[in-house]
Amino acid sequence: MYGLVKWLSRMSAVIGGIVLVILILLTTLSIIGRELSKLGHSMGEGWLGQMLIASGVDEIRGTYELTEAGVAFAIFAFFPVCQFYGQHATVDVFTSAMPRCPLGWLRAFWEVVLAAVIVFIGLRLYDGMLRYIGNGETTLFLQFPVWWAYAASVGAAAIASLTAVYCAWVRVVEAATGRQILPEG
Repeated sequence: MYGLVKWLSRMSAVIGGIVLVILILLTTLSIIGRELSKLGHSMGEGWLGQMLIASGVDEIRGTYELTEAGVAFAIFAFFPVCQFYGQHATVDVFTSAMPRCPLGWLRAFWEVVLAAVIVFIGLRLYDGMLRYIGNGETTLFLQFPVWWAYAASVGAAAIASLTAVYCAWVRVVEAATGRQILPEG
């Protein structure tokens, strides 16, 4: 199970990273297009201004919708790798001096709480997706069904939930046995 969860968490992060790079490129091209269009309109009657206007260069339609959907997916795609490697943001001012055994149980407790929260969020996303499938709502500019974005996030949240539940179980085993199984954060 360890190898499967590790592989799923890493692949999820890789896919999330690819989506983020695509969104960065899309946003950059859209900004460049918008600025060139503004430049063409501000130049008015000059040959360069007319050429820019005639070229039809402008911002990419639907960039905001794609960014909104893509970033939501990417957030859930990065949860599993953060969970598996114990790399969520932590504040350990008081716990850094704790003995290993109580620290292990404290870590296991918070791992269980975080797993419950991630599973709950995943279930709420799933309910939201079903609601959007039922009402047929689409995005304003691109007119793609809103539930598509939810479906992508639900898929990533399912991997995050699996990873979180596995990590919670392993942290409890680690606390009970004193063995280290998962990578230290």
